[in-house]
Amino acid sequence: MRVNPNMAPEILADLQQSQMSLNTALQQLSTGKTVSVPSDNPAAAAAMVQNNIETQNVDQYTQNVTSALSTVETAGAALSSVATALTQAVSVATEAANGTNNSANLQALAEQVQGILTSVVSEANTSVGGTYLFGGTASGSAPFTVDSSSPTGYTYNGNTDTNSVAVGDQSSIQVNLPGSQIFTNSSSSILGSLSSLLTAIQSDNTADIKTASSSITSALGVLGQQQAFYANTENQLNAQDSFLQQDTVSLASQENNLIGVDPATAATNLSQAEADNSAALAATAKVLPNTLLNFLSPPD
Repeated sequence: MRVNPNMAPEILADLQQSQMSLNTALQQLSTGKTVSVPSDNPAAAAAMVQNNIETQNVDQYTQNVTSALSTVETAGAALSSVATALTQAVSVATEAANGTNNSANLQALAEQVQGILTSVVSEANTSVGGTYLFGGTASGSAPFTVDSSSPTGYTYNGNTDTNSVAVGDQSSIQVNLPGSQIFTNSSSSILGSLSSLLTAIQSDNTADIKTASSSITSALGVLGQQQAFYANTENQLNAQDSFLQQDTVSLASQENNLIGVDPATAATNLSQAEADNSAALAATAKVLPNTLLNFLSPPD
């Protein structure tokens, strides 16, 4: 059969178009996306710019919340340990004030209080990844250090500022209390009360022991309020984390609607593109010399 050579340009154009369609189908199946460059779909590409910005923001907020939860949970656990230690100190004070202790017993009780004081200071110097939790915003070094000239025996090296983390657009949550507010508060000093109890037991002063015990009980009450702050903060962060997870799902769904490809549809499109390309190659073979056909045909 004779083929009109004037058909060559049209057949070549068909071959080129079928090859482009095949490449597009292959790319969509491999990437799962309909848009690889903005020119594929300018409107979708423009919408994806905003989607990407929002996704990056949500990812950052999620990281902030995760990090804050770690520190808040650790701080809350530290204060729980302090509460247990203070309860133990009240029991020791009650025993020390019963008026029946000899010097050996008092020495043993004083050693218990010293151990409690040391453990409380250790909790006050709690850190996560090198960041101290109770130094206000001065988190690079231990907030409490030994100071014999201080009434409590320790000095506070932090500040009275607090840390807040961004958890959403124009939304932040305070995540800490300064250690001075918790451990050396002038009205209910944990370290001061424990130091006073230690001195009172060492001097066998029953009245001072009872006074120190009362101060520790008062400090326990204030500590409960501070524990409530950390518990409430943890609840806020968990709630925000759930909200951000919903945002993540919503943005992913939006991305899929904008540029996503259904795998089954993509596979069908690829099969059709392969068939069309094969047909175009066959049509080309009837018009062009074999040498050119060989040049155009993909290698085996």
